[in-house]
Amino acid sequence: MKFPRIVPARRTENIKYAVRDVVALAQEVAATGKSMCYLNIGDPNLFDFQTPAHIVEAVHQAMKANKNGYAPSSGIKNALASINAQAASQGIESIQHTFVTTGASEAIDLALTALVNEGENVLTPSPVYPLYTAILSKIDGVNNPYYLDEANNWEPDIADIASKINDKSRAIILLSPNNPTGTVYSQETLRAVLDLAIKHNLVIFSDEIYDKLLLDDMPYTSTASLSQDVPVVTFNGMSKAYLAPGFRIGWGIVSGPAGVVGDYCEAIQKLERARLSANHPEQYAISAALDGDHAFLEPVLKKLRSRRDLTVERLNAIDGISCVPPQAAFYAFPRLDLGIDDETFVQKLVRETGTVCVHGSGFGQRPGTQHFRVVFLAPEDTLNRAFDNIEAIARTYR
Repeated sequence: MKFPRIVPARRTENIKYAVRDVVALAQEVAATGKSMCYLNIGDPNLFDFQTPAHIVEAVHQAMKANKNGYAPSSGIKNALASINAQAASQGIESIQHTFVTTGASEAIDLALTALVNEGENVLTPSPVYPLYTAILSKIDGVNNPYYLDEANNWEPDIADIASKINDKSRAIILLSPNNPTGTVYSQETLRAVLDLAIKHNLVIFSDEIYDKLLLDDMPYTSTASLSQDVPVVTFNGMSKAYLAPGFRIGWGIVSGPAGVVGDYCEAIQKLERARLSANHPEQYAISAALDGDHAFLEPVLKKLRSRRDLTVERLNAIDGISCVPPQAAFYAFPRLDLGIDDETFVQKLVRETGTVCVHGSGFGQRPGTQHFRVVFLAPEDTLNRAFDNIEAIARTYR
């Protein structure tokens, strides 16, 4: 008897993750022997950045002490204490539940899954880190995109958010510092979004994983610090500022009035218990990182500032390409005005030069505009070679 072909669940049909989907094409090109230059994934450890020794040692010692079994579902006590202490130092009060997860990605997944029913929608920025839209597709939620304003340094368009809210809306997602634009949102913008959340009874998801990678001399405000009345889930983790993406350790912090978020916190905890726990020994890195010496960040930021400046200078010097300078993280989101769609441009760039970027439509963008994302973690000689290739491909369209 021949076994019939297995039909996958329909919920997977619209799951896309452009950051890694482009790798399939890159692998085809690499197989031909072409020299490759990968500027598509925000992994500092692929380049000249290394996890601080005291953070690695904390995990090493935990493993030697046989902290290799299951952890408590929400996380180990000292890690939770360090997370809450740092949140308090940022002005976050009314913390009702904190949970450690397998990367910030799992925290986002648990928080969305515990909130959104089939057919309900979440307001997501456009452009946005594509994990959010992938999870919404998985749980049969509806992506309700609002636009970031490129002419206003990629700040959220408050009027557009207000116009998109309807009776099926459950939450508004904020990423500040933003991936893929590198923008740090102003307090004025954050307060305006909080006002909308109060008016329409919405949860705020605030992704702040790049909060220590500020490239300009500017203040940083955690969204939840601006209001104790709005339910906010704040996401952070070890991957970016602490240069440990492979540890897969992140966390979420639910804040707001206890009577408002209590049932929601319990729903998240049900999901935590069902998946047992996040990586156990790696959780000992949290206190080492948050409570430890942050001197390692100074040379990291120095390199990133130099590479950001080079990226903006080189991209803005290319006819048909313009780039709003990113203020944080290690991404730029340049605009294409070459009469070609962004996916075609990126595919041509990969095939002909081996330079791998991600098409802007993979993150979302305002209709009629074309963009691509550049990761500027690589050393300057590598970046210059990549920008030479980008300029050469752009020239073919002019």
